Amino acid sequence: MDDMSGKQEDTKARLIEAAGEVFAEHGFRSATVREICGRAGTNVSAVNYHFRDKDGLYAAVLEYSHRSAVHKYPPGMGLRDGSTAEDQLRAFIHSFLLRILDEGRPAWHGKLMAREIADPTAALDQLVQSSIRPLHQHLTGIIRSLLQEKDLPVGKENDVTFLCTMSIVGQCLQHFTGRRIIAALCPEDFNSADIERIADHITRFSLGGIRALGAGGPA
Repeated sequence: MDDMSGKQEDTKARLIEAAGEVFAEHGFRSATVREICGRAGTNVSAVNYHFRDKDGLYAAVLEYSHRSAVHKYPPGMGLRDGSTAEDQLRAFIHSFLLRILDEGRPAWHGKLMAREIADPTAALDQLVQSSIRPLHQHLTGIIRSLLQEKDLPVGKENDVTFLCTMSIVGQCLQHFTGRRIIAALCPEDFNSADIERIADHITRFSLGGIRALGAGGPA
């Protein structure tokens, strides 16, 4: 990489970090490109050069935040080949909880995603297609194994499988979106031990339901 390319990549990285902080503080609609560039130590034209406009910058920030979280906590969590579907489900749930509850990343990551969930933008559709859908397909494969379903075409799934995936995701997200209520009901911090305990509970709870459905229980 030559010196000019290195400077451009540095500017782009500084813009993403600064934008993440500003978007998390003010939300997409209230954040201004001027404030972002001020924090990044660059001029407004740099946003146009690297991201086209504010919308493009915001989409890049969401993508970066999600990609960084998945890189740190991949859905397989280092499982060896040949692991059971039960172990794969537990790893997926554990990694999901770590990604949404991790306090070790820059503080803006979680706050930004909380804003996006509460007040979605057009960028969410793009994030779903590029990053969230592959994770959904990974979880779908695990559920199919547990239900002993026959293979279906890629992108196809029956109602039971889809509802199982949504139930698991919903249980995990509740510990993110409902943190204030949970803290009021049970005032304990979410440390690593808590996340382990929550992951174990969601896994056991979900496996019980999936096994009942697989055994011919009511859909």
